[in-house]
Amino acid sequence: MLHQLLKTINPPNPISISLPKPPQNPLNQNSFEQIYRNIRNLLLSLTHSRSLPKGLQLHAHIIKSGLLTIPLISHHLINFYSKTQLPLFSRQIFFETPHKSPTTWSSVISSFAQNELPSLAIQFFREMLVNNIKPDDHIFPSATKSCAILGRFDIGLSIHCLALKTGYETDVFVASSLVDMYGKCGKIKVARRLFDEMPERNVVSWSGMIYGYAQLGEHEEALMLFKQALYERLDVNDFTFSSVIQVCANSTLLQLGKQIHGLCLKTNYDLSSFVGSSLISLYSKCGVIEGAYRVFDEACLKNLGMWNAMLIACAQHSHTEKAFGLFKQMEGLGVKPNFITFLCVLYACSHAGFVEKGQHYFELMKEYGIKPGDQHYASLVDLFGRAGKLQEALSIIRAMPIQPTESVWGAFLTGCRIHGNTELAAYAADRIFELGPVSSGLHVLLSNAYAAAGRYEDAAKARKMLRDRGVNKETGLSWVEEGNKVHTFAAGDRSHAKTKEIYRKLEELGDEMERAGYIADTSFVLREVESEEKNQTIRYHSERLAVAFGLITFPPDRPIRVMKNLRICGDCHTAIKFMSKCAGRVIIVRDNNRFHHFEDGKCSCGDYW
Repeated sequence: MLHQLLKTINPPNPISISLPKPPQNPLNQNSFEQIYRNIRNLLLSLTHSRSLPKGLQLHAHIIKSGLLTIPLISHHLINFYSKTQLPLFSRQIFFETPHKSPTTWSSVISSFAQNELPSLAIQFFREMLVNNIKPDDHIFPSATKSCAILGRFDIGLSIHCLALKTGYETDVFVASSLVDMYGKCGKIKVARRLFDEMPERNVVSWSGMIYGYAQLGEHEEALMLFKQALYERLDVNDFTFSSVIQVCANSTLLQLGKQIHGLCLKTNYDLSSFVGSSLISLYSKCGVIEGAYRVFDEACLKNLGMWNAMLIACAQHSHTEKAFGLFKQMEGLGVKPNFITFLCVLYACSHAGFVEKGQHYFELMKEYGIKPGDQHYASLVDLFGRAGKLQEALSIIRAMPIQPTESVWGAFLTGCRIHGNTELAAYAADRIFELGPVSSGLHVLLSNAYAAAGRYEDAAKARKMLRDRGVNKETGLSWVEEGNKVHTFAAGDRSHAKTKEIYRKLEELGDEMERAGYIADTSFVLREVESEEKNQTIRYHSERLAVAFGLITFPPDRPIRVMKNLRICGDCHTAIKFMSKCAGRVIIVRDNNRFHHFEDGKCSCGDYW
């Protein structure tokens, strides 16, 4: 094992460490204890510094000295290889250890859990029980962490039962790990009950609950819990901050996110890569791409998560060339991309129409040993579909080595809708129905494609199918953040306190837009009604109401940022271009796919979205 790894490590300068010599008199107990202490201290130091070459030399010395028989030495060696991300070496040490103490078992199980080998951790946990070794407060958390990674609530529940039987359910470390496991497995009510019953809580239990709520989209609960943690003067960590910042990002709460960013700066957690990734996501999702760049550029250490967060931010804000530049920079620095990285660059290609570039990145995945998944194929189909190459997109689907999923056919349907090909859309719909129950979004796509082609009866049938399955279409909403308040609008909404001013502003702006050349495109009203009614319907879409509110509320030098849960319709996209020109304002609209930066009558997407 050692000589194979030593061949792969060729340090630029010779490494010299002071190794203790074996005692001249083996019977000298004091000499032996001194050697043990020296070896232990050296191992702890090298583990802390993650110095693999020196650690390998020390490991060789331990073997020669016959010290591997000491369980604690084995424990420190297993931990060393765990921290240097070589968990299979940890396993080898475990097998070579003649006397396996509970500490030895704990070390190897922890090594697997910490290095994303949860199945091995569970396997060794079972073997430990077979060998009549009782788990303790160190082993239980590693086992529950592995269950959380695997999403195996059933195994986690069994481990919880074992903790109850052995009296560890009240231990703060065990109970906290169980709360974290239940939260990550989506069993938030179980997690909360256990959390509330804990006699003592630590940062892991608080963070686990906050993350669990955030993961399920229960943002208010997550924020309330974070506020309570601060009130109780809990020393929150970077994982806690990361979860709360993601809540702000997903809720587009920019002002609150900025306050938490300030708290991170005060506590030095802004240096954490986890926090950095979340901050990039926060500023990007809230339409402040400059803030995302600033966080990324100021980071001293960038992990892969930060690179991926910046890549997707560039893609969503139409900074396509910047995304390509970042990918090239990653390669130059030796940062190995993962499957998420390629999803980001494929997304950038898709929303900019770079078909050849997208094909290049898709093929490049194989060079990195990454097998394309259904999401990568969905991005590739989306790339061809948006570019109008529908037959090529269909050929990709038919040639897929895996079964096409809902996301793949959804991408194809989107291309059919953009280019008005209802025949291929109907073919795709037939294939979708063969998949069984699917999301409401795909049914709505089909219905809208029929309606856009004037086939209102077919559209009605598709919507009836939705109703028969008990699925409701998502209501289109747009919202604007003003201070600590979020103003939400629906199409034709007249419930806002400033309704009169909003509609008056739209009337004034509408006249000015028409003089500038704007003509409403009523084909985006997917109902069979009179043309005048279509004009009135499209005039008061939620995003226009939100823009009008921004115009009468915010000072002229402040960009108007509007968030939307559905895709912006083509006519509203055109209308907001005219609004930005006539009002002389910067308007940023985020729909469910990307950001549109409107300024002086132009959009950053180049009308390709």
